[in-house]
Amino acid sequence: MKTEEEHRRDICAVGRWLHDRAYVASTDGNISVRLDAHRILTSPTGISKGMMTCDDIVVTDLDGKRLTGRLNPSSELAMHLLIYRRRPDVNAVCHAHPPTATGYAAAGLPLNRAILAELVVCLGSIPVARYGTPGTPELTPAIEPLLQNHDAILMANHGVVTYGPDLMTAFFHMETAEHFARVSLVATLLGKEVLLSGKDVEKLLAIRSRVSPQRPGTVSAPGLVTSESESEHITLTRDELDALIKEAVENDRVSRK
Repeated sequence: MKTEEEHRRDICAVGRWLHDRAYVASTDGNISVRLDAHRILTSPTGISKGMMTCDDIVVTDLDGKRLTGRLNPSSELAMHLLIYRRRPDVNAVCHAHPPTATGYAAAGLPLNRAILAELVVCLGSIPVARYGTPGTPELTPAIEPLLQNHDAILMANHGVVTYGPDLMTAFFHMETAEHFARVSLVATLLGKEVLLSGKDVEKLLAIRSRVSPQRPGTVSAPGLVTSESESEHITLTRDELDALIKEAVENDRVSRK
């Protein structure tokens, strides 16, 4: 069991890692740790996550009321508190704006295509939550429906939130989300994604269940696109679509004669 001082040092370290990797800019992002059943340790608002000191960290209760600290808690603390309430297995939350994953969020595209085994094992799939104004109560209802079955969420036109049983895991989930977004982007630019099959994904989810003892029951990956589900969709170029429309119109004209 870590002491509060150790947790403070960990938050500062993760803040530096987020900043050094350009996952946050300026005073963006927020980090928190559940100290116990009644208290949360959180990064303050209005300060660079790469420049925080242990004395900057704030302690609040589960309603977001500041208990100790000279600075105000993060303006998006309500999002963290919701995650702690809905997920008793979660003890740490990271929110950042890693550029590639946030690009997917801005495009409204989930990271849900089964092209990387490590992503399936670590996170399953990463959905997109509808837009909510940052720093307002709009954020909590936007992510709430996705919390139970996902450990990372893209926030439309905003960023990424990840969480886990401890702070290192929450940070690693952020790192994995950004890594997968980069791989996905490269595969898209190359013009070809070879998806894993449903059978392959089942094996990976079995591994995920074994390595995620904090999650009771079966670990699933709702929304994950496999080779079978991809084959149910037909992709056409604009020229092919125009040709089909032209053919249908011509057939209809002939049938009316």
